[in-house]
Amino acid sequence: MVTGENIPMSSYKSLRYGGLPRLAEGKLSVAGQHASFIRKTLRVSRGARALKIWAVGREYRYREERNRRHHVLERPESRIAMVRSQASDPKSISGTAYGAVDSVDISLAILFEGVYTRNLSFRGALISAPGRFLDGVASL
Repeated sequence: MVTGENIPMSSYKSLRYGGLPRLAEGKLSVAGQHASFIRKTLRVSRGARALKIWAVGREYRYREERNRRHHVLERPESRIAMVRSQASDPKSISGTAYGAVDSVDISLAILFEGVYTRNLSFRGALISAPGRFLDGVASL
């Protein structure tokens, strides 16, 4: 959950993997409203694997950029580039805002830094494919 004095509350709930909530079957809430998201798992390009998020009447894309320490949350008017000090268990997380960024954008960018998003990379998607397959079989 992310909340602050001038930041709307955002929350994400899901089963955990490695101590972090994973993307599969997650529930997203932004500024007190339900939000939805989808992803294309085994696409080749980073842009095609991006998480598409619909929240508070906006469409966002959250994707890995360069490596698993760098992520970007973007919509047509704004972009926030996030950087972790380490890929797993970072000591610090920082971000740089571009364009007409507002408090909802900041809340979402920070929130997704606390979600297990390794499978937004091609290698991570390949590694997690057997688990996704077994999840699908279990739900039959």
